[in-house]
Amino acid sequence: MTIRRLFVANRGEIAVRIIRAAKSLGIETVQAYSEADREMLAVKLADQAVCVGRPAARHSYLDAAGLVAAARTAGCDAVHPGYGFLAENAEFADMVESFGMVFVGPKGETIRRMGDKAAAREAAIAAGVPVVPGSQGRVADIDAALAAAGTIGYPVMIKAAAGGGGRGIRIAETPDELRRLAPQAQSEAQAAFGDGGLYLERVIENARHIEVQILGDGDRAIHCFERECSLQRRRQKVWEEAPATCLDEATRAQLCASAVALAESVGYRGAGTLEYLYDEPSGAFYFIEMNTRIQVEHPVTEMITGIDLVAAMIRIAGGEPLPVTQDRVTRTGHAIEVRINAEDPAAGFLPCPGTVERLSVPTDPAVRFDGMIYEGYTVPPFYDSLLGKLIVHGATRDEAIDRLAAALDGFTVTGLKTTVPLHKALAADPDVRAGKAHTRFLEGWLAGNPAFNSQKAAQ
Repeated sequence: MTIRRLFVANRGEIAVRIIRAAKSLGIETVQAYSEADREMLAVKLADQAVCVGRPAARHSYLDAAGLVAAARTAGCDAVHPGYGFLAENAEFADMVESFGMVFVGPKGETIRRMGDKAAAREAAIAAGVPVVPGSQGRVADIDAALAAAGTIGYPVMIKAAAGGGGRGIRIAETPDELRRLAPQAQSEAQAAFGDGGLYLERVIENARHIEVQILGDGDRAIHCFERECSLQRRRQKVWEEAPATCLDEATRAQLCASAVALAESVGYRGAGTLEYLYDEPSGAFYFIEMNTRIQVEHPVTEMITGIDLVAAMIRIAGGEPLPVTQDRVTRTGHAIEVRINAEDPAAGFLPCPGTVERLSVPTDPAVRFDGMIYEGYTVPPFYDSLLGKLIVHGATRDEAIDRLAAALDGFTVTGLKTTVPLHKALAADPDVRAGKAHTRFLEGWLAGNPAFNSQKAAQ
């Protein structure tokens, strides 16, 4: 292990998670924070904290040069980007390493290749991994998009080539909709990622969203099985679980093997996730993109495999080999994670920053809370609304859902609205319990549920 002092170039719950993993490895931590984040939990937990700018992310967490300068001044030998912000920014990774520090993640060239969703499709095809029918790389303009859609067949999904998190995505049912929606997707992608490039994919109706967690050391790769993330609102994941009970063992083995093959073909280093759409009626799966970073939902994989993914990526970045061989990666039981956001689900998921008056978390050893809040903490209005994740483990999926319902009843946060009521309702829903969810399920469910439909609730 060559890393002695780690700079955390992120905020919120993932910063807390990184600090705890680093401390378990005996590594000192330096936490970056904006002027709005002076009182955040990660600042209190780190060995040192450094203010990196004003509240707006572009002046702090997105200021690559400022972050690198702060890391160097603090005497750090490595930088962990977390997720979001600059985590999938190849130039940031290159900049960190150009100053002799280790970027805890893949090389910039790998991020460049796999972080561009259109380029990642081409890499998947070259590795023999099935992909959703779509355009050949980026579409140059609307005429090229219309020509590609004519070949692919409608409906088509317009997707940002850069970034993630559901931004820069639209679905077009007709050529007229494609003409109208493509500029919207392009503008959104440009604003979010500084790259307005687009590509197209055919829409797989009622698909399941399955992703495979991998770890690579730049040469070899292993998988840590898969997760299902089909319960989504506006393409943002709400509820994640592992394993995916819709898969049979033969399909699971093929899916995970394809992820390893693709990771090894690009010399992947660190923790990453390959995302797929699974067409349950046909049993076919299609690669859609790779996330070249740790993901929000990584704890469900940790719960079923016992592998600390954040510690593993730090150890790999520090020069250690993969922590386990593939034959030693096993899974036990079922895990579910729900995202606790500072939003009011009864008012159209309106953000609700405020001060945490009371916080109570269940003490069941099969329940885990990865959070960024504490009593008296004021949630700033400048960033993502995620407060933390409630994760549970059970011997079976039914037991995990029962445990989740009990954990939600025992989880209390007052002083601001949260998405806890939504998760309680989902845990009690018979279709969710029966595993019938797909990527379009939650939108329809919300529209038909007066408690979570702001227009109906107002009537």
